[in-house]
Amino acid sequence: MRFCDDTPQLLARARATVAAWREQYPQGTYDALIDDLGPDFPRDYEPVLRSVLSALERHGANVLYGVAGVAGGGQ
Repeated sequence: MRFCDDTPQLLARARATVAAWREQYPQGTYDALIDDLGPDFPRDYEPVLRSVLSALERHGANVLYGVAGVAGGGQ
């Protein structure tokens, strides 16, 4: 899915903004994320913000638990 207002700069801003939000609200929900950050991004950008949060959480779990970034857990 591609958003017409999506640019590399906007995606980079979303990554940085979501990461900062997650640090401030480690137990925050997807809905709280959208309530807090959604108005600062283009209309209908919520799926992108949710996916950025999901990717950050996956990356954090991989670092925390030592899961390799390849299929099969690096076995």
